[in-house]
This record gives sequence, structure tokens and C-alpha cells, in this order.
Amino acid sequence: MTARTDKIGPDVGLEKLATYPFAVLSWVGDDGDPVNVAVDAQIDRSAGRARFPSPAGFRVPLDREIGLTGSHIRPQPGYGYDERRHVTVWGRPTVDGDRLALQPTDAWGWDEQEVPFFEYSERSVGRARRYFDALSAERGTPVRPRLALGWLTLRATRLPFLTATLLPVVLGIAIAASHGAFSPLAALLTVIGAAFIHLGVNVANDVFDTLGGADDLNVSPTQYSGGSRVIQYGLVSLRGMAVLSAICYTIAGAIGLFLLATHGSAALLAIGIVGLVVSIGYTAPPLKLVYRGLGEVAVALGFGPLMLLGAYVVQTGGTFSWEPLVASVPLALLVAMILYVNEIPDRRSDAKAGKRTLPVRWPKATVVGFYTAAVAVAFVAVTAGVAGGILPLPALLALVGVPLAREVSRGLGGPAYDQPYVLMGVMGRNIRLHMVVGLSLIAAYAIVLAVSALAPGADLFLA
Repeated sequence: MTARTDKIGPDVGLEKLATYPFAVLSWVGDDGDPVNVAVDAQIDRSAGRARFPSPAGFRVPLDREIGLTGSHIRPQPGYGYDERRHVTVWGRPTVDGDRLALQPTDAWGWDEQEVPFFEYSERSVGRARRYFDALSAERGTPVRPRLALGWLTLRATRLPFLTATLLPVVLGIAIAASHGAFSPLAALLTVIGAAFIHLGVNVANDVFDTLGGADDLNVSPTQYSGGSRVIQYGLVSLRGMAVLSAICYTIAGAIGLFLLATHGSAALLAIGIVGLVVSIGYTAPPLKLVYRGLGEVAVALGFGPLMLLGAYVVQTGGTFSWEPLVASVPLALLVAMILYVNEIPDRRSDAKAGKRTLPVRWPKATVVGFYTAAVAVAFVAVTAGVAGGILPLPALLALVGVPLAREVSRGLGGPAYDQPYVLMGVMGRNIRLHMVVGLSLIAAYAIVLAVSALAPGADLFLA
């Protein structure tokens, strides 16, 4: 049996059709309307044909193609459907005694047990786009799929992933506030500017992955991987996405220049320059960091020390401290692991496109082992930071994420590793792990600020 969802060959089509108790006979009538009628078809495998009685009340044409379709779908209350599958064989019929015979010349079908529904849909995207192109040419006006502006913006920018930016930025501001430095306007602008940098990176990633062929080759995107798909679905043009990315970077750049003018320092300038290079070089040539297996390093640096220290030095006027740097380590590692895990279901299409990510380069055992080691170092960094008197005692709240990390590690080691849509549950828990640890660290500094206000002499550090 084949797992393809388009043409499967007449022999395979007949073999599959034999598994269905009934078939639907279809053809185009003389008036141009489709005709569909149920028939009892017997499959003669040795002769490579199907035989069936002529349906009462109908004249089956012998001068054109007809089709025999077998299908099965089982409704599940409150769930939808399962066991979806179908097969159609095509060819011209002949008279065979008191029956009609069909020796197919073509066949296609789909079986959900062989190809998941979402992959089946993705494999049809190319045909759907060609259909819209042909329809546009026929009508003389563009015909394209549409999505409400709000939902389109949410999808094109992948807005929900902004937590990767908001957590380190807010944590950096909270640490600065615990050191007695806080400017509400600068804090707000830092959050907005960092968010637009992140959105610009997301959109640019789609642009360059489309140009490189990685997203077009991906037939198993998930809720968390495979890009936004708005270019592939014809919702936004490649040019439109490039313009959107440029707008996001322009807004972020304007805010960055304002912060440099009002709260500038050599440290902030250096962080800004490095951040710009890393964000643009993530997928853009000539660096193409993610294509060289350096995506995790870029993400860890950008959404860890650069974001957190950047937010901190804006508030402190360029003063450096080991505390925000150490606090950035667990967030840096865990956000890098979001990218890392999300690359697993994309590894086959990435390999075809020359995108040599770590899951492309490494076998399963190494991928899972590296994940386990990375999250372990994240929690060790928190514990060591507290033990060394660099982080406050409440930072140990971050250890509540340990059980979640174990769940993700076990999930990666199981059969879900090779099943993209089953792996979505693991990817979701991995994102929650980053959120739990980030929110725990922010809560720790909220406790520090509260204790400082209520009991100025209290010390929440071991050293």
C-alpha cells in the first residue's frame, strides 16, 4: 500500500477498492451534470478489473471515463470523525456479458491511517493554488482565499509566541526595579520595541524559509512548527510579508533610537547592535544561522541575555550586574529548547531544503539526550545562582517546572518523535515549561519588591 494522497496507480486502487462493501459509480451525463449511483462491484484482481451490474434506470455511457469510489467515514459524537479513507478508480467501461467492466487507467485516494488529515490537506496546497490561479486567469481578476484582518495578523506574525520576548524583558525590568531603578515610560517602550523586533524576526523567517524552499517542502506543519503558512496558503504575498517585516523592524528601530537618546549607554548600544545582527542573520543570508545548526545559539542569545540585559540597562542607564545575566541563563536555555523541539517535526523538509538544524544532524537518542541536559543546566543555573547569593531565595520557585521538563523529555523519547501531530502535545508542554519558569522568576522579584517595601531591612539573598 502507498501513503501518497494523489495518484496511487490502478492496481493499488483496485486492491483498496476491494476492501469496501459498496462503491459509488460516477460519470458526467450528456447534459453536463454529474451522475452518482451506488453499485455492487466485484473486484477481479487477477484480471485487474471491476465488474458491476448496470444500475436500473440509468444508461452508463461507454464513450467517456467513469469512476468507482469506495469511502468510509465514522462520526464520533463530540469529536468529529475518524477512520476517514477513500479511493477512486477511473477508466472507460466495457460490456462484459450481463454486466459492465472497468479496467482502470488511473486511481487516487487517501487513508487517514497512512497519512494524517493535516498532512493530506498540506499535500493539496499546490493544487489549490493552481486552481485559484486558473480561476483568476479565467475571470480576469485575482481570486484568493481570505482571512479576517485580526486573525490574519495573528497568524502572519505568530503573535502568541511573544511570550518568548515578554518574559525576559519584564524580568529584566523587575530586576532593575529591585535595584532601585524604574522608569515606567522606558519600561513600556522597551516592551513594545522588543515585541516588534520579535514580530519582525517571525515574519522575516517566513520570507527566507519560503525563498529557501523549506516551508514549501513541509507537508506536516503543526500549531507550533512549520511557519505561519500564510504565503503557502496565498493569504499574504511574499512581497507583503517582506514589507510587514520591514515595518516591524522600523518601529523597533525608532523606539530603540529614542531609548538610546533618552536612556542611552555604551552597553545599550552594543546590545542593540548585536541583537540586530542576530535577529536578521537568523535566517537571512549570508549568516543564515538556523541553516547552519546555530539557530539554538541565536535564539538563546537573543531571547535570553540580550533581551533581559537590554531591558535592565535601559532602566539603570548602562549599569551592569551579574544578577540579570545569571537570571537570563534558564530563560535562554529553555527558549532555545522551544526552537529545538519545534524543529523535530520539520527535520525531513528542512533536510531537503539544506536547513541543517540540530535535529536534522543528530539521531533521536542524541536529540533527546541534549534536550534533557539543556533543561537540567537551566535548573542548575537557578539553584547555583541562589546558592551563590546572586539570585534571591524566591527564585527557587522556578524549580516547579522540573516535573513538566520530565514530561517533555519522556514525550520526546517515545513514539511521538516521529509523529508530528502527536508531538504537538509535547511541544505545547515545552512552551508551558518556559512560561512557568519565566513567570516564577518574575514572581520571585515581585516578592523581593514587596518585601523591600514592607520590610526594608530584610535580606532575601544567601550572601
